[in-house]
Order: sequence, then structure tokens, then C-alpha cells
Amino acid sequence: MIIFTNINFEESTANHKKELSIEEDLFEKIGNDDMEAFGELYDQTEKVMYAYILTLVKNHDDTLDILQDTYLKIKSAAHLYKPMGKPLAWMFTIAKNLYFEKVRKNKRKVDMKDEYIENYMDISFVPDPEDKIVLETALKVISEEEREIVIMYAVGGMKHKEIAENMDLPLSTELSKYHRALKKLKVHLERRGF
Repeated sequence: MIIFTNINFEESTANHKKELSIEEDLFEKIGNDDMEAFGELYDQTEKVMYAYILTLVKNHDDTLDILQDTYLKIKSAAHLYKPMGKPLAWMFTIAKNLYFEKVRKNKRKVDMKDEYIENYMDISFVPDPEDKIVLETALKVISEEEREIVIMYAVGGMKHKEIAENMDLPLSTELSKYHRALKKLKVHLERRGF
């Protein structure tokens, strides 16, 4: 079983992927139609943005649509970016606004009932069908906020400090929610014999 193999349930997160560092001058270059800078930004942030949007949308196809729209919006609005040390937060805001716009357009309410997750959540980043079923089932046992934290950390490769900043949580609260979610997932998977 390969689910959560990179997550150590007892140790701290010291060995996690290096912190995402985005050079803010990329936005100025992108604003001046520098496609190489745009490609560099995309390469650096695509996984994190996918994970973040997936936590909002809960559906692979819609996530890809919003991801594409987000990068198009970033490209067209890059000249408006004001360097404040949080380029990822700016990008997340664009993605979240596009998500809300899509919800309003579709005039549908997104809820996280078990049936919604069961029918619409596409965990496309997990190649093994059995692992995908286990992951979908396990993610039902944690709250939406805990799911968002776990996915941004485990899939998106974000540092806990970045997640806390982007969710407007104190770092200690974010870490507490993360570890609580992992304990719930561990207990659930052990009960199921995994």
C-alpha cells in the first residue's frame, strides 16, 4: 500500500520537501509578457495550486478547469501584483475567487456530505485503484479543514508554516489540526486492516 508512505505519523515534519520560494520579480516579468517567467512560475507552483484547488472543488476535472483559469488570470493580472512577500497567498486568492465565481454561475451549493465525496471526489494523483478507494474512504473521517491541510501538505508539498499563513491560522493550530487528522486517518486505516 502506498498511501501516505511519505507521512510519518510520529515524527515532526523536518524532513518534508524544501519550502516553496517564489521570486516576486517573476510577476513583473510575466506582466511584461515573459513566457519563460510564466513557465517558471507554473513549474514551481502547479502541484501546490492543484492541491489547494482540489480542497475547494473536490473534483479533478473542475480542479483542472479552475487551475487553468487561475494561471490565465495570473498571466493577465501579473502587472497588478504588489510585492508583499506572499505571492502564493495572492495566487490562492485568485483561485478561490474563480472557484466562488464558478459556484455562483452554476447556482449550486457545494456541500461536503459523504454522498458528495463518494460520487464526485476524484483523487487522480493516486494511480492504484485500490489505494484510491482507501484514500477516498479515509478522507471522509476527517473534517474539511483537516482534509485541506493534509492534502496541501502531502500532495502539494507545502510547509506547515505556508499552510498556516494561507489559512490564516496560528502555526500551532495548523500543526495540531494536521496531527489530529493523521491520528484519525491512522486509527481508521488500522481498523480496516491496512
